[in-house]
Amino acid sequence: MAVTIRLMPRSLKGQLLLAVAIALLLAQTVSAVLIYRAQAGQREAALIHTAAFRLLRATRDSNPQLDLPDIPHSPGRPAWIARSNAPPLLASDRRDAHAEEFLRSVLLDQDVAPQDVIVVRRSIANDPPAKERLARRAARAYGHRGPAPELVMLAMVRAGQNQWLTARVLVPPGERMLLASLIGQTLLIYALLVGAIAFIVRRITRPLARLTGRTTRFAATRDPASQIEPEGPADVRELILAHNAMEKRIAILLDEKDVMLGAIGHDLKTPLAALRVRIESVEDATERGRMAATIDGIARALDDILSLARAGRMREASEVTELSALIAELVEEYEDMGRPVVITDAPRLAMPVRATWLRGAIRNLIDNALRYGQSARISLSREGDVAVIAVEDDGPGIPEADMARMLEPFSRGEPSRNSTTGGAGLGLALARAIVEQHNGQLVLTNRRTGQDVITGLRAELRLPLNEG
Repeated sequence: MAVTIRLMPRSLKGQLLLAVAIALLLAQTVSAVLIYRAQAGQREAALIHTAAFRLLRATRDSNPQLDLPDIPHSPGRPAWIARSNAPPLLASDRRDAHAEEFLRSVLLDQDVAPQDVIVVRRSIANDPPAKERLARRAARAYGHRGPAPELVMLAMVRAGQNQWLTARVLVPPGERMLLASLIGQTLLIYALLVGAIAFIVRRITRPLARLTGRTTRFAATRDPASQIEPEGPADVRELILAHNAMEKRIAILLDEKDVMLGAIGHDLKTPLAALRVRIESVEDATERGRMAATIDGIARALDDILSLARAGRMREASEVTELSALIAELVEEYEDMGRPVVITDAPRLAMPVRATWLRGAIRNLIDNALRYGQSARISLSREGDVAVIAVEDDGPGIPEADMARMLEPFSRGEPSRNSTTGGAGLGLALARAIVEQHNGQLVLTNRRTGQDVITGLRAELRLPLNEG
């Protein structure tokens, strides 16, 4: 199984902090490179100036071995400045053309015309004249640990002469100090900026997280109570105020809808009941039966419509219910009516549900199975943290292209409007609305044989066990 590594944080806070960190890293990298190059150039120029003036002093002195006060001369030791008849180059040296041009300009400014100049940087360990004399002193002077320090070697030969004059200058450990300074500066800037931005972002995201939780609760309960108090920046406070006002308007509309539905139910059921009494005076038994069936169909459709409209505002509290017992009670009701409904498997499984509503959802699935498949088989199982209530039939199933449509209100597999053959098309829609109020889902699948022939429909109510 492939493992996906998520690099981008999901939260607003994480994405903002990541963006700031990346932008700061890029800016600091560019700044560090520019500072490093500028200071490295200044150090290089200072070293060349120092060595150039030593060379100038040597050109005015006939002593073949010269020294400077900061590096005391020891008799019999190689000199800091020396003369040779050949260019003092090693096979591993790489000449610095830019530095050589700078050295040449310094010498010309002092009225010294060089025929050729050499500037190279090498480790003391690779410089025999300097290794014995300078390595130990460099370690004491700079507290050096690790690889041997470097030096800059400058050499020149004047026009019309064949004697090379060489000067060596130790490179101070300023590069390591500069890098440490830049790293410390970067960490300090990160701590200050990221900390400040994290504080600001937290003031924004904390009320947004509370608003998200409140929206989720309101979507599940439609309860306008316990609205959150505005907090955070002005824009976020205005958003919370607007959301609270919207919740109040939605709650008022839902209350008005409930009142309207109650009035519709009362105003329609009363005349239907009166008609039900009046048809008893009809002498033709066949006609009287048809009229009664029509009135009963209208009453059932009206009940389904009212139930579907109220499914979004279930006022019944969740209670821990034994699902196998609930299913058994339903099956007994159908058995008492002589309907072919059986339980195939129902282990003990308890969870918090709204029992009245869940019973109605299962009943709708059973009625649907009996209508199209003439029989119904119910099973209860557990798949991880999900309880699965399945109702199967032996009917014609549903074409795959119509699966989603059949979950919508007033969608029927049987095209006629005959309530005895197709119902009002509200059973599956009502079952889906009820299971979604339990944070579950209704799943429809066709049962097939090995020859890929549809042998019936399987409707599953999948309910998370940790939800009410």
